[in-house]
Amino acid sequence: MTSIDVRELRKTYGSVRAVDGVTCTVEPGRVTGFLGPNGAGKSSTMRIALGLDRPTAGRVTIGGRPYRAATRPLRLVGALLDAGAASGARTAQDHLRCLAYSNDLPLGRVAAVLAETGLETVARRRVGTFSLGMRQRLGVAAALLGDPPVLMLDEPTNGLDPEGIIWIRDLMRQLAAEGRTVLVSSHLMSETARTADHLIVLGRGRLLADTSMAAFIAEHSSSRVWLRTTEPERLRDLLTAAGLAGSPNGDGRWQVDGASAAQIGALAAAQGLPLLELTDDQASLEEAYLKLTASATEYASAPAAAKGT
Repeated sequence: MTSIDVRELRKTYGSVRAVDGVTCTVEPGRVTGFLGPNGAGKSSTMRIALGLDRPTAGRVTIGGRPYRAATRPLRLVGALLDAGAASGARTAQDHLRCLAYSNDLPLGRVAAVLAETGLETVARRRVGTFSLGMRQRLGVAAALLGDPPVLMLDEPTNGLDPEGIIWIRDLMRQLAAEGRTVLVSSHLMSETARTADHLIVLGRGRLLADTSMAAFIAEHSSSRVWLRTTEPERLRDLLTAAGLAGSPNGDGRWQVDGASAAQIGALAAAQGLPLLELTDDQASLEEAYLKLTASATEYASAPAAAKGT
């Protein structure tokens, strides 16, 4: 098992602190979502981990050693940071063969990853003719080439069609289930919610969260219940007596903040109040994320001006 260990990591560019004392561990056997607003320090952290930048202070080790110490790096880490990194003049097959040769990998791995990423039929086409989605698949193929225990992927769904998004989602889950360490940086909250087991969130270079998906949503959202009853006046009285506030939303449903379905169900049962609907309304990852990072967003958009002003 190979983990990514970040310890007191700092990186400054002039007067800007891109990464400011981050300490965390990316564990094997799960998909870790790496989140944060633009300028939060995610890319700097990943580049330092891969030896592309040097830290100002602190360190990042993979399997207990710096990545720069790896003699065959593709056997240790498979990384996708830039889908446009491959030379457009080479064919997809030749691009992967060069990587295999430089890392002393069997050429059979080239055919295997081309098949796994769905690029068999375009293996002899020049990369310069590829769409963004095809380049993205080629980047994933390169990351898988060394059959590494660690995968680091930056926006892996970028440019993929719906079938490709489902494919990469299933692939990441499969890799984690095999015991690999999978770190995925993304701005797509819906995909992260479907894929990640654990979250590491940065804001303005600092660590804001390092926790499970479920715990993150629970911590950064408030409880809320939706219900429907044939006796709304009795419901209002019941909620008031329990110190809760409920409000109808116009279609017969009531919203009760700060309560759980179990709590409301017990109150209704004790008073014989009929309920036609009773559900907990859990906040989405996007809602919880925006709440946490509201004050740590470097480049926040101004609210749209009111129409007619």
